[in-house]
Amino acid sequence: MPQPKLATFPQIRGALRFYQICSVITGVGLLLLCAEMVLKYTPLAVELFFLDSHGLFAFREVVPQGDELVSTGDGVNLSLGILIVHGWFYVVYLFACFRVWSLMRWPFLRFILLAGGGVIPFLSFFMEFYVARDVKRYLAERETAAAEKRAAKAQEVAS
Repeated sequence: MPQPKLATFPQIRGALRFYQICSVITGVGLLLLCAEMVLKYTPLAVELFFLDSHGLFAFREVVPQGDELVSTGDGVNLSLGILIVHGWFYVVYLFACFRVWSLMRWPFLRFILLAGGGVIPFLSFFMEFYVARDVKRYLAERETAAAEKRAAKAQEVAS
């Protein structure tokens, strides 16, 4: 399996940092989305609205109308906003996953696992922890090995 070149290590560190930020944002967005789905599709049947006629933030009932559920709120539908923001940010998260995956030259299955972090609740938090630990350890080991190799070569030339 091909290994990343030492020259790409600064890029890998930047991609890892971007991935970590995106992973946390995506994980929080997914948890908010799950909470919104529970509120809407359980017997509670409510959605959260901002600047509604019932207050600054108000939970308003969702009523069935034909095959659809229709909100009774008249403000800004925050539940719908959570859905849209998570969906678009998931695309950014996929880009961050692709960047780390491609720079590290991992197998494709690892990319699929990384991408799953944005659709399986809590997985992005675990993936962020393990990926960051693995990448940092890998980079440190490779840099140490390269430094030892340079030192051995310099000592060989000096003698």
